[in-house]
Amino acid sequence: MTTAHTAPLNLARRHFLRDCGIGLGKVALATLLTDAFRSPSSAAEKGPALLAPKQPHFPGKAKRVIHLFMAGAPSQLDLFDYKPKLVEYEGKPIPPSIIGGQRYAFIRADAAVLGPRFKFAKHGKSGAELSEVMPHLAKVVDELCIIRSMHTDQFNHAPAQIFFNTGFAQPGRPSLGSWTIYGLGAETRDLPAFVVMSTGSGISGGSANWSSGFLPTIYNGVRLRNQGDPILNVSRPKGVDAQMQKDSFDLIGALNQKRLESEGDPEIATRIASYEMAHRLQTSAPELMDLKKEPKKVLDLYGADPDKPSFARACLLARRLLQRGVRFINIYHEGWDAHSDVAGNLRQNCGVTDRACAALLLDLKQHGMLDDTLVIWGGEFGRTPMVETNPALGRSLGRDHHPQAFTMWMAGGGVKAGMTYGATDDLGFHVAEKAVHVHDLQATILHLLGFDHEKLTYRFAGRDFRLTDIHGKVVKDLLA
Repeated sequence: MTTAHTAPLNLARRHFLRDCGIGLGKVALATLLTDAFRSPSSAAEKGPALLAPKQPHFPGKAKRVIHLFMAGAPSQLDLFDYKPKLVEYEGKPIPPSIIGGQRYAFIRADAAVLGPRFKFAKHGKSGAELSEVMPHLAKVVDELCIIRSMHTDQFNHAPAQIFFNTGFAQPGRPSLGSWTIYGLGAETRDLPAFVVMSTGSGISGGSANWSSGFLPTIYNGVRLRNQGDPILNVSRPKGVDAQMQKDSFDLIGALNQKRLESEGDPEIATRIASYEMAHRLQTSAPELMDLKKEPKKVLDLYGADPDKPSFARACLLARRLLQRGVRFINIYHEGWDAHSDVAGNLRQNCGVTDRACAALLLDLKQHGMLDDTLVIWGGEFGRTPMVETNPALGRSLGRDHHPQAFTMWMAGGGVKAGMTYGATDDLGFHVAEKAVHVHDLQATILHLLGFDHEKLTYRFAGRDFRLTDIHGKVVKDLLA
């Protein structure tokens, strides 16, 4: 009997394919699967080529984006969506017919109604109604497109933040900023095309919010730090002079290039581009971060101290980044999670952000940049009309998470200014008119950038993925 150990070595290929149990069909399938899981980039696609400026599907009115993400979820009922009925029902439970089967993490379904904590007034030619804790935004309200009918699928902070930014509640998908750079490319070689800043106590969704997911990592957001080097390790270490650094970069670059040519892995192209970018950032980043050259009237407009990290300083940096060719900017301001003392929470956070948000719009307009810069403001979901009070946790007069309805605003970049869109019911619990799902907003943002959200895709694991997954529609009423 012939065994594997005694079989002759001069087998024909057909005998090998038959006897090893693989067969030609299985070999072909393996090849197809390899192609399906491999990135479409080739060795010829170097880092700079991946970031080369590209044309969208059609001319977009927005060329760049500033996303002001209010992490923790501001209370729409105390800022944008005034409900007189909440005053009338305060202290009484919401009718069970409205609650339905909704369950909450920290309050009972029969929790008492909490009325608005602040006075509201109408402002501007548009007559948009805003809370008294946003006096600066009230002065530019006619630039805003306020959406009162947002809703989401997610109830907790991390998945809701990731869902808003990537279209999926779990980490691993490309973010809106990454899709933008993938589709449009970069306008600068001296700074990252996609920049992230944060000005609060921590972001629940973490770096998954600005990750490139399965896109090449060259499309990742780059986080600027508030103190020290704006980007970690961008300065030369002590004892390393310019010539030593250049020699090191040249050697590493040559080795990486050789590996890229043999492997064709786009992550090697990303590594090459990162080294090149790091070298350029040693000059561009310190100049960018030096706000002392800004006129005093501009610093006063934002309420920014050039030496102190703040939301105002981040907003001013955002304008400077746009002027230097950065395409997409995320500014995360955390701390809006008002499970207790919603009034105090809003006074504090609006005190930090209101002036700078209004200043950013005014500053962009004065520089002729607002028309083609899309500014987005909002959190991951809303807050409940019912009060959260829990003596055991030391909570009182707060509001719980509320995915059914919340408010956002956009400005510039081709949106309809001076408009309030959609409405909630009398108690602010459900969307009553013109509902806008998170996927709908994502589709609309991509449309403003010049993309058909169903055609901006990337093949991964044998499937064409997109930001809006299999959902979303463009909200045409929001377009100018």
